[in-house]
Amino acid sequence: MIIAFFINTPAQAHLMKNIIKKLESKDHKVLILAREYGETVNLLEHFKFNYFIYTNVSNCGKYRKICNLPFSVFNSYNFLRKYKPDLLVGAGLECVYTALPLNSKCILFSDSMPINESIYVKTQFLLCKPFMDTIITPDAVVTPGSSNKSLGSKHIKINSYKELAYLHPNNFVPDDSIYKLLGLDKDEEFVLLRFNAFDSVHDFGGVTGFSVDDKRELVNKLSKHAKVFISSELVLPPDLKKYLLDVPKYRIHDVLNYAKLVVADTGTMVTEAAVLGTPAIRFSSNAGNKDLGIFVELSNKYDLIYTYDDPEMAITKAVELIRRQNLKNEWKSKKEVLLNDKIDLSLFVEWFIEEFPRSFDECLFKNELQMCDNTCEYF
Repeated sequence: MIIAFFINTPAQAHLMKNIIKKLESKDHKVLILAREYGETVNLLEHFKFNYFIYTNVSNCGKYRKICNLPFSVFNSYNFLRKYKPDLLVGAGLECVYTALPLNSKCILFSDSMPINESIYVKTQFLLCKPFMDTIITPDAVVTPGSSNKSLGSKHIKINSYKELAYLHPNNFVPDDSIYKLLGLDKDEEFVLLRFNAFDSVHDFGGVTGFSVDDKRELVNKLSKHAKVFISSELVLPPDLKKYLLDVPKYRIHDVLNYAKLVVADTGTMVTEAAVLGTPAIRFSSNAGNKDLGIFVELSNKYDLIYTYDDPEMAITKAVELIRRQNLKNEWKSKKEVLLNDKIDLSLFVEWFIEEFPRSFDECLFKNELQMCDNTCEYF
C-alpha cells in the first residue's frame, strides 16, 4: 500500500511518527508532505524521515494561509501524482483536496468537534465533509450539553487521545538525562510555562491566552518555589528571555514528564502533561461552556488538569499547586486510571489504515473499540 501523510505541525509529527515507522516496517510505501512551520521540519529530520515541503506559511498571517490553499494543493498533487497513493492521511483541506484529483481515499484526524468551533474551523470542516472518506476523533471531543454529537456518517469515535499515539507507555520511556540538559540536580523541582502564538486556523475568532503582564506574574510568583522554564511560540520581552527553555525540541516530553507543574495557554501540552501524570493548568478564553470535551473529561472525570477562562484564577491555582508536597505522587495514581481506560492510538491507527475500508465498516457497528490480547484486532 502507498500512503501519504500530511504533517503541518510539530504535534502532528509526534502523532504520526510511530504509525509511520510501524507501516514502513511492514513494507508499506510511506510519503510525507510537510508544512514548513515552527519545529515541524526539525522534528522530521530528527525522526530520520524523508519529506517533501509542500507549503511554507511559517511567517505569513492567518488569512494568507487560507489564500495559499490552492498553491498548497497544486504542489502536493504535483508531488504525489507519480506515486499514485492509495490513501492520504491528514488533518485538513490540503489533504482532502489533493486526494480528489488523485482519486485516492482520504482519512482525517481531529481532536475537536469542528462543527462546534469558530466559523473558520466550522467552514473548513464543511468544505472537507463531502469529499473525505472518514474523520476520526476521540470520543471525548463532544462538549457536554452540546446538541452536535456527531460529524455525520463518516465519523469514527475512539476511546483515546491523539497524545496516546506517542506518549502511551508502549511508545514512550522518559529519560532523566533531561535534568543535566536543564542544569538541574535530579531532586530539584521545576515548572514549565507554555505560551501559544494563536496563529492556527482553530485559533481564529479571537481565542486569547496570557498577556505579557500575566506571564510576568506567573514567573515572579512561581520562581519563589521552583525553577521556571518558558517555552514560547511568541518572542518574549527582554526580562523574560532568561527563562527560555533551551533543550532540543524532541526532548520536550521528557521536560513535561519530570516537571512538577505545567501552566499553559495552549491545549496540546496540557493534554500531554496529563497523560504523563504531570499536574497541568490551562488558561483559555474558550474555557467554560465553550470548552472542548477532552479538557472537560481530563478535569471532571480524571482530575488531572485545571482549566480556567480567567488568568488570575489560573495563576492562583498554579501557586497553590506548586506549594503542595507529594504532588506528583497524587497525579501518578490518577494517570494510571486514565491509561487503564484508554487505548494505544498508534496501534488502532496502524490497524485502521492497513484494513481500510473494511476497518471503517467494522467501526461503524461498534459502540466501543477494545483491544484483543496484544494484537491490533479491534472488534
